[in-house]
Amino acid sequence: MYFLKRLLTWWNSQTLGTQIYTARKGQKVGEDEQGNIYYQTADTKRRWVIYNGESEASRVSPDWHGWLHFTWDQPPTKAPLKHKPWEQPHQENLTGTAAAYAPPGSIRATAPAKRSDYEAWQPE
Repeated sequence: MYFLKRLLTWWNSQTLGTQIYTARKGQKVGEDEQGNIYYQTADTKRRWVIYNGESEASRVSPDWHGWLHFTWDQPPTKAPLKHKPWEQPHQENLTGTAAAYAPPGSIRATAPAKRSDYEAWQPE
């Protein structure tokens, strides 16, 4: 069953075509902290990532994102980016999960918001 999923769908890791292309033309460039592996062709005209687990683009860190989109030539393994002290670690997109942000007053918020600027109308 796993073979059929992998053969026919791209969201369950790489497809058979991507696996063959990677084996024939891919040169491994590096790996990130999540286990995603990054490749490029010998002429450096194509770059791609093989995800470790679910294929979710927000799992690519900003360092590798810049390299994948040709913003800079050197991958983070050869030329790491300088990070500012105020930068937070990369976090994947949490939209649609229980950990997604819920603003105050949202029906998804854990506790109802206390409002002092509104008083409900009561008929006499």
